[in-house]
Amino acid sequence: MEATLSARLEEVGLMPLGKLESLKGGNMAAVYRLDTDQGAVIIKHDDQARLSAEAEGLEALREACDCLIVPRVLSSGNGWLIMEALDSVGASDTGWRTLGKGLRELHRPRQTAHGWPRDNYCGATPQRNAPLSDGRCFQQERRLQALADACLERGLMKSDLHKRISTVAEGLKQWLPDITPSLIHGDLWSGNLLFTSRGPALIDPAVYHHYPEVDLAMLTLFGSPPQIFFDAYWEGAWPKDWSRREVLFQLYPLLNHLLLFGESYRSAVENRVDSLL
Repeated sequence: MEATLSARLEEVGLMPLGKLESLKGGNMAAVYRLDTDQGAVIIKHDDQARLSAEAEGLEALREACDCLIVPRVLSSGNGWLIMEALDSVGASDTGWRTLGKGLRELHRPRQTAHGWPRDNYCGATPQRNAPLSDGRCFQQERRLQALADACLERGLMKSDLHKRISTVAEGLKQWLPDITPSLIHGDLWSGNLLFTSRGPALIDPAVYHHYPEVDLAMLTLFGSPPQIFFDAYWEGAWPKDWSRREVLFQLYPLLNHLLLFGESYRSAVENRVDSLL
């Protein structure tokens, strides 16, 4: 065990009771589980900027919502992030209903700009968060255009697709209303959602303030929660424009997957662009 990690554990009063157990996940981070005298913890080893952004996001989620479980950050520094470990149980109707109600609480409007005080990361991709007062402009400049430019630069799309994405981004003001933004998880795919014995839990956030449907669209990108979740979230009154917003807010994570994992995601990007145009 590295001396810096031992010092971190000692700093928060944790005594190891075994060896580090390597876990999958964490993008570029090395992730471990460790039993201690005060319970199990999750330990990540990575670039400190990424770990600091994750720790800040976890704390923001914990402060914003009492209905959902968010792991407590125990220590962050010198390339290490230590947080409480959560158990995992199977999903249930009660769990999905609680998740819907919890996200509705998390997504209550906040009197702030779209964005976040500092940049963070969506997976391994730096995420630009400089605040803007208009959500359409934020989605255009900080999300769609930024990643389309990056994909074009790396040869992952041709100029025609890039231009069409720019057309989508520039046309948002024609149909997408500006709103008072919500705090969102920012990367809420199924792998960052746990059902625990204490209730639904959120991990690995990429937080900022924006349209709440960003989180919902991410949840439906590689599957879909049951109707009971949406009924709890929308209290039974599904918005008429959900399907169009779903397509829009899936475009950014698909561009991110194209950037991170390559050309196999290009057809999915093209599909969303076709639908929006």
